[in-house]
Amino acid sequence: MGKKVLITGGTGVIGKRLTELLLEKNYDVAYLSRKKKDIKSVQVFEWDIAKGYIEENALENTDFLIHLAGAGVADERWTEERKKTIISSRTDSILLIAQKLKEKNIKPAAFISASGSSYYGEDTGDIRHTESSPPGNDFLSHVTIEWEKAAGAVAKLGVRTVILRTGIVLSMEGGAIPKMASPARFGFGAPLGSGKQWIPWIHIDDICQMYIDAMEKETWNGAYNAVASPPVTNEELTKQICKTLDKPQFLPNVPAFALRMVFGEMANVVLGSSYLVNKRIAEETDFQYKYPDLSEALKEVFSK
Repeated sequence: MGKKVLITGGTGVIGKRLTELLLEKNYDVAYLSRKKKDIKSVQVFEWDIAKGYIEENALENTDFLIHLAGAGVADERWTEERKKTIISSRTDSILLIAQKLKEKNIKPAAFISASGSSYYGEDTGDIRHTESSPPGNDFLSHVTIEWEKAAGAVAKLGVRTVILRTGIVLSMEGGAIPKMASPARFGFGAPLGSGKQWIPWIHIDDICQMYIDAMEKETWNGAYNAVASPPVTNEELTKQICKTLDKPQFLPNVPAFALRMVFGEMANVVLGSSYLVNKRIAEETDFQYKYPDLSEALKEVFSK
């Protein structure tokens, strides 16, 4: 039998592709899920975070833990109740895992947790952020700060902990790219707001390989900006999507005020600028990007 990798949020965009790559490498993959499901080649254990319950034996013999679970930031308007859900879905789940690991005296080789590029702020203009840059003080920053603080509960158990601060993941399975590509396919592609806001990005296969490297290589520890380099402006990303789809881009920018009228505070997700530098990846690891070029990355994504 291969080493066991237990994943939360395994049915999401990253989780699905990561599972495929792990199975190819002969890992045993298991999920923690709110409901029992039949998933080929994956053992599914049930958990109930509100009740503090994790199915018996779920954590037993776990070599690596990967935490991807969390309510979608851009799925619903940010009511006060939704904001609480966005935070608690990320933090309470980790704290429960830490509690059970401690109770059962289980110590995985590594714990890898997702985090967000918004750690540094929802809108930070042209400021270049490395992993040592200070956090922001808005809602999305608060989400990621609490997320990473919760991951610290596992680190305190003596488990090597890695945090991957991720921007937009290029995939047609979900996330921002299908939403941006949909109007572009019909010739309605247009930059959002000023179009000058920076977007940190990474191809789905590269972020999944980062999770695997973070698992397998003991030198990985702490937080990393898990993005390609350099980032791209919203205007350039829109242009590249239209170019890849061989569609014209002639519409004016969608004004910021219109987006705020429709989405409220949640419009910050697409209007904010975030320039991340993958300093630790570049200087402290031997990670090799499969898709370092945006145009090539988009071609591969849309070829599917």
